[in-house]
Amino acid sequence: MAKKPKKGELPTREQVMEFIQTSDQAAGKREIAKAFGLKGPDKIALKKLLKDMGDEGLIDAGPGRAFHRMGGVPKVTVLRVINIDDAGRAMAVPERWEGEGEAPRLRVLERRGRGATALGVGDRILSRTEDRGDHWVAHPMKKLLKGSELVLGVVHKEGDNHWLRPVEKKERRELPITDLGHAQPGDLVLAEKTGRPPRIGARVDAILGDPFAPRSFSLIAIHKHGIPHEFPDEVLAEAERVSELPLGEREDLTHIPIVAIDPADARDHDDAVWATPDDDPANAGGWKAIVAIADVSFYVRPGSQLDREARKRGNSVYFPDRVVPMLPEILSAEVCSLKEGEDRAAMVCHLQVSKDGQLKSWRFTRARVRIHANIAYEDAQAAIDAAEAGERIEVASSPCSMPEIETAPPVAPEIVDSTLKPLWDCWRAMYAARTKRGPLELDLPERRVMLDEKGRITSVAPRERLDAHKLIEDYMIAANVAAAKALEAKKTSVMYRVHEPPSREKLVALKEYLKTFEIEFALGQVIRPGTFNRIIERVGEADFRPQVMEQILRTQTQAYYGPENHGHFGLALGSYAHFTSPIRRYADLVVHRALVRAYRLEPEGRATQLTDQEEAAMDVTGELISQLERRAMQAERETMDRYVAAYLSEQVGALVDCRITGVQPFGFFATVEGLGGDGLVPAATLGREYFRYDEGAQTLVGEDSGETFEPGMRLKLRLAEADPVSGSLRFELPDQPSSGPRERRRPVRDGQRDGQRERVQGRRGRPSNIRHQGRRR
Repeated sequence: MAKKPKKGELPTREQVMEFIQTSDQAAGKREIAKAFGLKGPDKIALKKLLKDMGDEGLIDAGPGRAFHRMGGVPKVTVLRVINIDDAGRAMAVPERWEGEGEAPRLRVLERRGRGATALGVGDRILSRTEDRGDHWVAHPMKKLLKGSELVLGVVHKEGDNHWLRPVEKKERRELPITDLGHAQPGDLVLAEKTGRPPRIGARVDAILGDPFAPRSFSLIAIHKHGIPHEFPDEVLAEAERVSELPLGEREDLTHIPIVAIDPADARDHDDAVWATPDDDPANAGGWKAIVAIADVSFYVRPGSQLDREARKRGNSVYFPDRVVPMLPEILSAEVCSLKEGEDRAAMVCHLQVSKDGQLKSWRFTRARVRIHANIAYEDAQAAIDAAEAGERIEVASSPCSMPEIETAPPVAPEIVDSTLKPLWDCWRAMYAARTKRGPLELDLPERRVMLDEKGRITSVAPRERLDAHKLIEDYMIAANVAAAKALEAKKTSVMYRVHEPPSREKLVALKEYLKTFEIEFALGQVIRPGTFNRIIERVGEADFRPQVMEQILRTQTQAYYGPENHGHFGLALGSYAHFTSPIRRYADLVVHRALVRAYRLEPEGRATQLTDQEEAAMDVTGELISQLERRAMQAERETMDRYVAAYLSEQVGALVDCRITGVQPFGFFATVEGLGGDGLVPAATLGREYFRYDEGAQTLVGEDSGETFEPGMRLKLRLAEADPVSGSLRFELPDQPSSGPRERRRPVRDGQRDGQRERVQGRRGRPSNIRHQGRRR
């Protein structure tokens, strides 16, 4: 250790270096001068000393003119997380590195405990760094917005200047482009923000193409949310290698007519099912059932390149035109996918179901299965309906005496008899048990976008809800419950799927909302899923039924993954884990590995079970994959909004059937019946009458006419604007003069206040209490 100089004495090079390396804060010239008690002329001498040390390659200056050892890292700097290991430990590199050689890798010492947010690959953190001799560590101070400097937008030209119009609905300003690169007006680009407020500009970083071209809407979401959509070469190479692995010794179930029932456009097949009456006297009248799930853990080992990439993605993301898979296609769509007539590796849940639909027992094995049929939901439903109605396929005869032609059924009769009928018999008992259990029943339709071979939209419509959907859902729930309970019995860690009861604040809001429909809701009662079901029953088939169900949905907490069991409120279950979709969810892969460990199913020569490091990092993994799930849901929802807006863009000016979904002081939101897609009717377009907002009733009421706009109200509106790039819609009342497509918001120039409000005049010439604030969701 260098000897400390006397106060006011100029320090040596060694003393300056020691202070910089041991200081617990950024060490600039001011801090160094203060530490050594330097004043007046001595500060000038210190400045020269520091310059000499820089010229000699001993130190370097970082952001804010703080010094650090040359080749080292600034004491306080922005880092980017590049990897999360099996134990959940993050590694990061400086976001900006100007030193020689590769940027140093720093181990991030994350704060643990309740409220701590797990880091993910790509996260940016402001950190205090520490040189521990042979390695660097980082102490996070603040998590920064990921990709906060990148803006996704469309280039447009005004006069001689180019501007960036962000695709984000909530972004209120357009940015002047300081560096256009090779982009042209109309291009969708990724741009980096430049400058400082209020002179913020944008530099084009990447050109993504035509935002209105088929298949561009999902690309917008992919880039906006930073979803990894290309696999590194080493990951693809590893996937190719493991795809050749022999299945090895397994329980042979290839003789059982197991079937996979999926959407007609399914890109992968995780699960298959089978049931038959149980011949065990102890379960008289009951069933034996099999839920076979793709054995992804056999191919994706803990700590492998495939595993790290899957963990980074967290889940597959599904768009109308493409899927961004968690695993490379050779695994997700080929080797792991349960395809008809192919031998596949499966993790099998053997269930014993009582005659009243209760789970009596379960066990798990690794098996070889051969799927007897891949069946679409619609075909399975049609086949069972026809079989139960006693229908048979008629032979069609031609009036021209052509040979008789028999139309082939979508499902072979032998499959109907051997598999579908017993599956439906067992499911009906399970469904009765489910009804008795009383899970939350919200019948909210799912939208489905149909595309032609060129990616153009042919239709947008609600997806039909069939018994076949409910059947597969209930078999999957049974297997998920069995997985959680099996791991609990074996004292093995569980990655639970947790859905906690609603908070009191949300229940109070629901009470106030229901009061507007004269529906009483007592806060003092024990809240169960059935509590909400009874509210829906009381509403009956009233016009506002969908709106009440949507409000009940908003009252619920968001489900998440974690190693602590807090039950699943929505399903009315005490223990629940995700086991049935390891091709598309990392949580299920973790559960599979835990089952391999608990049931000692490790194949010889291949490490596939949950490791000690994984078990120790379950809380971090749960937080990470929960965040990634929310990212995927947001991206999927926004893309669907863009497709709906694109579909409706050809109907601008037409009257459409709508339903009011929400009322605010600045206007009301409405959705197109049968299509979805929310749009705003701005208060400024309601005419010159003075409309007053009733917060308690959530209504807008005309002061003179008494005309009222309230949630759930059905009405015809004119579609004034449909923007496919942002996914936003705007409506107008039919009896108001059409304003046509709105002029784009003018760019916010220097000196203008962002978010400035414009007051709307009432009929009597006095200011209204309604402020027009532009489009909001």
